[in-house]
Amino acid sequence: MSSIRYAFLKPTLDAHTLGINAAVDLVRDCGYEVIVGDQAVSEYLNEIQHEKHQEYIIEWLRAQRINRVGLTYRLDPEAAVDMVGYFIRALRSAELLSHQGGPIDGVFFAGLPSACERIEKEHKGLVVTFGGGESPSETLVKLNVPSERIPRDVLAGSGYDDFRLQFGSDVINSQEYLGLQPVDRSGYPEFGTRRDTVERRLQHALKHEPFYPLMRAHCGPYDAKGTREESVKEFIAWARQLGKNGYLDILSIGTSQLTQSNFGENWGDRPNGGGVPINSPEEYREVWENSRPLLLRTYAGTKRIPELAAIHEETINICWHALSLWWFNQLDGRGPYDLYTNLQQHVEALRYIAQTGKPFEANVSHHFAFRGADDVTYIVSAYLAAKLAKSLGIRTYILQNMLNTPRMTWGVQDLAKSRAMLTLLRELEGPTFRVILQPRAGLDYFRPDLYEAKVQLAAVTALMDDIEPLDETSPPIIHVVSYSEAVHLATPDIIDDSVKITLFALKKYRELRKGGAIEDMSANGDVAARQAALLRSARIVIASLERHIPQLYTPEGLYLAFAAGFLPTPFLWNDSGEYQFAKRWNTKSYRGGTVLVDEQGKPISPEEVVNYAVSNLPEGHYLLKEKAPQRG
Repeated sequence: MSSIRYAFLKPTLDAHTLGINAAVDLVRDCGYEVIVGDQAVSEYLNEIQHEKHQEYIIEWLRAQRINRVGLTYRLDPEAAVDMVGYFIRALRSAELLSHQGGPIDGVFFAGLPSACERIEKEHKGLVVTFGGGESPSETLVKLNVPSERIPRDVLAGSGYDDFRLQFGSDVINSQEYLGLQPVDRSGYPEFGTRRDTVERRLQHALKHEPFYPLMRAHCGPYDAKGTREESVKEFIAWARQLGKNGYLDILSIGTSQLTQSNFGENWGDRPNGGGVPINSPEEYREVWENSRPLLLRTYAGTKRIPELAAIHEETINICWHALSLWWFNQLDGRGPYDLYTNLQQHVEALRYIAQTGKPFEANVSHHFAFRGADDVTYIVSAYLAAKLAKSLGIRTYILQNMLNTPRMTWGVQDLAKSRAMLTLLRELEGPTFRVILQPRAGLDYFRPDLYEAKVQLAAVTALMDDIEPLDETSPPIIHVVSYSEAVHLATPDIIDDSVKITLFALKKYRELRKGGAIEDMSANGDVAARQAALLRSARIVIASLERHIPQLYTPEGLYLAFAAGFLPTPFLWNDSGEYQFAKRWNTKSYRGGTVLVDEQGKPISPEEVVNYAVSNLPEGHYLLKEKAPQRG
């Protein structure tokens, strides 16, 4: 154990803890003692401008014999800059910095990119900043950990990620992607017409060599200074441009919160909430007419959900429907329904979708991950959503798989998680049910530096291709997250460039694989071991759910699964006691994955999770019975 001691501190105002947990685990694995600031330190950091609070923190640092200290604050950048400024001033006044003869030779800050930029400029290199997206090895180097102290498995796990980033740099630096021409998807009678479907377009693409996945991207401009009508008009122009340029196959209409929650109503002066504010069937039809030959899809409603699904079917010939089941309701503040009512609405909508014959995509797993769920819950929730869809007559299931979530996830863990999930879902396949993989980059994966973000986009494309590296028809669809997302909304030009980077990176990575220039990730032992462990744990949870909740694939069953704690969600925003069992456990980053832990940070086995949840089922049934008036 090294004599150097690290401390990581955060104010109580900031609820984000996964970043600190990941850093703590990484540094401890290198043989250092790490102290996390207690409740009192966190509360004093909230108002560090007060001299007495600074004195308390300084005395705490002395008492703990700290040599290197990290601060984190991912909320208001102005408050973050002030907090770090007061902290450095206190260190200087107490002569704790090493150049003053004190014990502290490293100060670090993790936060929003704008805060990092200002802190670096103001403190002239004294504070090392983390704006997000750093690999494990990069993180440790920035934390002054010498390479010889970094564990072999961390270097190995990080090595795969570092290799892909170098690959991404080569792709972007060559600039060859700029000359990439769009893939010609025409050639089948239904192309771009009302009879076109994602299955037909994919079937046509599979007839051509080399196969290139269908490209999907999200787009939804909104200018708060203009009128609602002007924003819709701008989006229609963007859709026309994207359809004409031909790089994109599937345009996801990024509608506003009001479109989702109050479609067709008089919005008055209510805030739009971002996204294109479409508010009539006529506007949807105009989008369809001007976006030929693109396939279109959009967000589901957060109320009158089956009704809005029918509108999407009739106006934009939606290429697939997407629902979130447990999410976009009172549980996360995104919709008006309580959880049980939301599940009822979604099941009703799924029955309608099955009648249309259209595919269904469950926006489920990553929403659990956003709220602190572990990797096993990510996989189990995907399986439950897919089996529900199959039971209701859905024939084609679009499996959206958000990689880099949380963003400190190692690539080897993402591969294991993806393969475990695919293994389970493909066990559901048969003559009447098909699973189509659709990977994407993480929502907060990209760095604010646009060059670095382009590199990351190429790197995550390689990760997508390594999910099933021996199958050149996988992935069939890629959800391209535009490289500008950390800075500003993507314009059509940025979307097209992002598609070019993705397609070119895919082509180059496959050439490297054929030439034996990259590791065969299908034979990677670490990935295989991780996949086996995740599969075992997921099967234990699924088996317990199906054994103890006989009518699992119903609104009642899925409500019980959540309320009893089978799907641990520690960062759930809803404070209602109704969901106390879902918030029972904590999670932490471990070896590049996210695992459940108890109050002492000890990993929780899947058997412990299911035993706890089973013991809560009587209370879950009671809560469900309280909703009896809604069940009629």
